[in-house]
Amino acid sequence: MSLAYPIARSLEEATRPGTQIARTRSEAARLSPGLVIAGLETSWLHLPEAEALALLGAQSADGPAGHIQRYEDTSGHVVVAVTWWKQVDPAEAAQRPPAAPRPAASDHTDDLYFRQGRTRTRRRKPRDPNQLDLFTETPDA
Repeated sequence: MSLAYPIARSLEEATRPGTQIARTRSEAARLSPGLVIAGLETSWLHLPEAEALALLGAQSADGPAGHIQRYEDTSGHVVVAVTWWKQVDPAEAAQRPPAAPRPAASDHTDDLYFRQGRTRTRRRKPRDPNQLDLFTETPDA
């Protein structure tokens, strides 16, 4: 099952119960006529424990799934990550710079794991000249 995210213009609107939800960008665009979907937006909220539990508990079973996640920072305080489809006006979307280009296709995941090749050759240890070789054929005398 894929995750569902609320469609909102701000973080406050995204955390309200009853906000429209969408699983895909095209579904979010269809549900927000007259507005442009800028993409998935993630914000981090530093909240007291009671407020974080109230925020997590306010989400109903038929509401968004997985858009609010609870974490802790290094000092043990609660941090809540909220992800939503961000709506913007078409004029504002036209002023935004274009997205960065994707990396070249020459990058490949195998390069991270297999820089030396997939198999290694085994190095033979040098023989000790003092060891008796029992398995060589000796000429008949």
